Amino acid sequence: MSTIRRATLVAAAASAALVLTACGPSGDDAAGAGPTASATSGAPATPTATGAPSGGGAPTATGTPTGTAAPRTAAPTKTAKPKPTTDPDYDVFPCSTFDVTFSASLAEKTTGSYLLKITNKSGKPCRVLGHPIVTFGASDAAAVQRGTAPSLEDSLRLEPGASAYAGLMGGPHDGKGSTVDSIAMTMDTESDLKQKPLKASTPGLYVSPDKNSVTAWTDNAEDALSL
Repeated sequence: MSTIRRATLVAAAASAALVLTACGPSGDDAAGAGPTASATSGAPATPTATGAPSGGGAPTATGTPTGTAAPRTAAPTKTAKPKPTTDPDYDVFPCSTFDVTFSASLAEKTTGSYLLKITNKSGKPCRVLGHPIVTFGASDAAAVQRGTAPSLEDSLRLEPGASAYAGLMGGPHDGKGSTVDSIAMTMDTESDLKQKPLKASTPGLYVSPDKNSVTAWTDNAEDALSL
């Protein structure tokens, strides 16, 4: 081979080597080639905190209600009103000395019997019960009950301004008693109600132990003195 031809081949080979060197990766590029470190190691990417606001403020609690419902109040129980009674006497109370005026008048001079009278001075009716309770002057003696009084259901209803009567029977002058000039009367109320005794004048009334008696209240004077 001639000297010129050999020189031409050597030049061509040198040009080819320069071209391959320029197109291939460098040493540093070859070392860093391939998948990234994260993909190669398989570790997942770190997740971002859920609910954290972008402005850096505290996260809002998830599911917290915005307000509390007011507790329910039970409806008040209605109390049934009592039915009005049809009994006209349901609110009529026994008469006391605060409801009446009292007087005593001589009915029989020979026996010393007196007619006792009460009149309803209140503005409402009251019920007259049993016998009057009669005491004599300053003594502790009291008239005994004469006859049977009506039951509570049959007792006398005393309207305002109306009167009731009872008879105070005198006893014989047996020398064992004494005379009094006044008596005091209270009403039977079948209760412990304290009353102010009502007094009446009875000049010369002879009081004999266990001989003076008093009848039950009635609505007429004749019956009061004949019982």
